[in-house]
Amino acid sequence: MASIKQRPDGVWRARYRDADDHEHSRHFKLKRDAQRWLDEVTASVVVGRYVDPRAGDALWDDWTAAWVARQAWAPGTVQAAETALHSVPWRRRGIGRVKPSDVQAWVAGETKRGLAPSTVRTRLNYVQMAFRAAVLDKVIPESPTTSIKPPRPRRADAAMDILTLEQTAAVLATAGRFRPFVEVCLFAGLRLGEAAGLQLGDVNFLGRSIDVRRQVQGSSIASATLAMPKYGSERTIYVPGDLTAALSAHVAASRLAAPDAQLFRTPHGDLYQRNNAGEEWRGIRARAGLPAGVTLHTLRHTFASNLIASGCDVVTVQRALGHAQPSITLNTYAHLWPSAEDRTRAATADLMASIRALADSPRTETKKPQVSG
Repeated sequence: MASIKQRPDGVWRARYRDADDHEHSRHFKLKRDAQRWLDEVTASVVVGRYVDPRAGDALWDDWTAAWVARQAWAPGTVQAAETALHSVPWRRRGIGRVKPSDVQAWVAGETKRGLAPSTVRTRLNYVQMAFRAAVLDKVIPESPTTSIKPPRPRRADAAMDILTLEQTAAVLATAGRFRPFVEVCLFAGLRLGEAAGLQLGDVNFLGRSIDVRRQVQGSSIASATLAMPKYGSERTIYVPGDLTAALSAHVAASRLAAPDAQLFRTPHGDLYQRNNAGEEWRGIRARAGLPAGVTLHTLRHTFASNLIASGCDVVTVQRALGHAQPSITLNTYAHLWPSAEDRTRAATADLMASIRALADSPRTETKKPQVSG
């Protein structure tokens, strides 16, 4: 039910009741403005876009906490989402009071303080997901993030470090007791968490393969836990015999026997995670004389680079790396594959050489002299 009535002071009062019988009203100087507002409300109800004006008063922190709790996410995803959602400056503001300019200023601020474009992009993605969910739940009429663009990332070929043969040899020579961990990252392409999550039963020594079935999540000894790998990352990696031989020696030296024994642990018996594995790597990097920007993840890039240089196709590399989609592999490593121009030039050069060899070869047949009758 809706109505418009003029008050004694001349102001026009427009009011309506929503589906829950809650009354909403606004005051206008002109009757036509009051009627326009009621028409807009009526139209939003008809098309299914009506939003209770008071729903947007829910605080960002409160609403997103309840939203995250409803998701069937892995612990690592929950942690990433909470980090993103807690990085915004409107945490104690109503979700319906956030403007596009607020979101744009936040994105610019995250970029200016030195976060990588990929990190800002990930955080913006979670914030956009939360606002889209609020629209679907009729908490807000529209998302303030629709027109917001993340910062442009650096070109992959400029941002990616790949070790040379000499640098790789220096890493292995200075890795010490951490060498088996380094080798599964370098020669099997495992992520840090996947290498840390390996158990003895994951290595098929006779079949020369490694199964990725779990990963370590967390960034401290207290928070480190074993969890399922990233979505689509479960895989079997076929590795050279030299790697399984090196792991066999490590197993013997560590006296591992049970299939569920962790393949790698710190000298104190803790799981490796980002902090303590990163500390081990920084020591290796310094002893090997590598630049400060080279991380443990660079070993994975080096593994992928070798597969591509050896002629492996996109799907093969995707499966070895555990990417959910081939497009992820292409977005990350497309610059390492020969370009269309390179392939066209090489194919045409082979054709040209073959034809010229035939055209320029001496004739093997001569004309027979005619015999006059």
